[in-house]
Amino acid sequence: MPTQKRYSPEFRERTIRLFEEHRSEYPSTWAAVKSISAKAGMNAETLRSWVLQAERDAGQRPGLTTDERQQLKDLEKEVKELRRANEILKAASVFFARELDPRLDK
Repeated sequence: MPTQKRYSPEFRERTIRLFEEHRSEYPSTWAAVKSISAKAGMNAETLRSWVLQAERDAGQRPGLTTDERQQLKDLEKEVKELRRANEILKAASVFFARELDPRLDK
């Protein structure tokens, strides 16, 4: 079951932009995250994760970008489907081999 997203993409973008604009006014990144997240009415950890992902997307931090994460997720799903199909085909080939060759054990 897909999870419901609590914040709109527009809210996310505005909050990240607000953080980036006011980061220099605080003694540390965490202080800025706590203050801005409180003003936005959200959990500080949520904003922190958004900021880290935005930095990855901008190439300022190592790690997978949002597009790369989605591509990886899609590929993992495809691999899972292909493995399942492969298992079905193996089982079907064994079944038909036994049906067609009377010398094999049934």
